[in-house]
Amino acid sequence: MSFEVDIKAFAQKCGKNANFVVRKTVLDIGRSLVEKTPVGNPDLWANPDNKPEGYAGGHARANWSHSVGSVNQQEFDGIDPTGSVSNARIAASIPGDAAGKVHYIQNSVPYIIPLEEGHSHQAPNGMAALTQVEFQGMIQRALSELK
Repeated sequence: MSFEVDIKAFAQKCGKNANFVVRKTVLDIGRSLVEKTPVGNPDLWANPDNKPEGYAGGHARANWSHSVGSVNQQEFDGIDPTGSVSNARIAASIPGDAAGKVHYIQNSVPYIIPLEEGHSHQAPNGMAALTQVEFQGMIQRALSELK
């Protein structure tokens, strides 16, 4: 094998590894945010009688999404108490060539900031702040899975 072929093979492997690590890390960040987002439970509210008509918990959890290059400000209809819809949406939107791109994971419900700031007793420390603390571990886990 020539030096040029060795360098090309090395560069290709590095690119695949970088894409794997970025994809896995973005997916793990998304899952963390989704799972940490409280699902409204009026039984836990200070005044459960103030529940809006038609209220169903899980709308904030249903609104996590991922985009590349710019923020997606779309608010999605419906609820997702388990987070499976949001997790699938995030996974499907991460490109195979994820490395070297700017990734956004966002939630456009108007009350996401109060939730992040501890408005819910279910998430008194927010979602993003805790996920940020876990970020380095997510990268380390992704790196440890490289073959």
